[in-house]
Amino acid sequence: MSEKYSIPLKKLAEEFSLEEISIPGNYENILITTPEVSRPGLAVAGFFEVFDKARLQLVGYAEHCYLTGLSEEERTKRITDFVKAKPVGIIFTTGQTVFEELIQVAEAEGVPVLRTSEHTSPFMAALIASLNTHLGPRITRHGVLVEVYGEGLLLLGDSGVGKSETAIELVKRGHRLIADDAVDIKRVSAKTLVGSAPEIIRHYVELRGIGIVDVRRLFGMGAVKMTEKIDLVIHMENWVQGKMYDRLGLDEETTEILGLKIPSITIPVKPGRNLAIILEIAAMNNRQKKMGYNTAEEFNKKLMSQIGAEF
Repeated sequence: MSEKYSIPLKKLAEEFSLEEISIPGNYENILITTPEVSRPGLAVAGFFEVFDKARLQLVGYAEHCYLTGLSEEERTKRITDFVKAKPVGIIFTTGQTVFEELIQVAEAEGVPVLRTSEHTSPFMAALIASLNTHLGPRITRHGVLVEVYGEGLLLLGDSGVGKSETAIELVKRGHRLIADDAVDIKRVSAKTLVGSAPEIIRHYVELRGIGIVDVRRLFGMGAVKMTEKIDLVIHMENWVQGKMYDRLGLDEETTEILGLKIPSITIPVKPGRNLAIILEIAAMNNRQKKMGYNTAEEFNKKLMSQIGAEF
């Protein structure tokens, strides 16, 4: 069973600068556990069969207009039924006036009511994106995460293979370090993984023979970054004599992390290879592939055409 994560509603309110209209006594202990958000159109109309009280409820312009158009008696009934369903939180968007009846029932039922001046659709999109980041499934992998030419490279391999040394060389060449030794990876959408460093080792790198170094202090703030999307996985391994390594780049390898398949390549390591330059080329080549140009495929087409012309 996968672990469930949560975020305090108060922290979310601070993140989005939400105005606190009605706050219950247990406000600091209210936790949001799902990234899904609802607009309670059906609920205020009286349909509660599929109502999910764990979701934040956004009362937008449409819901507000509907309630405003009801008689005072009917509006009070609809609002009372809605609030008594005990949603984890109600947020009024677009700066709408909060109904007095709703505030009274919310105070009695202990339901937090907040407000934002943002329009409903962009606010909802930003809220869901934030919740996906805070609540997404996550794992910690032994490795190094660096940003090279805007591409997030996750370096994996046995201890001592040279991951940290390569990361420092990349930093010296103007690229940025996200995490060394341990990488916290979150799945923030159906297509995206984001990596960061555990708080205690953030911005630090371990170099055997030297010890722990603070990359931020040695190279400046421009040499580090808090988080980065993982675009390419680099498997670093000691060169094995006689092993067949991909020389054309036609083999499309992937590494599965948290259910997502991330493009990956294997880089053999041996004395004399400039790994920093190799990873720079790997990053640029990966970006080129995402833009629709695959050098290996183009070269293979030319090669097949040449062979066909000769015969």
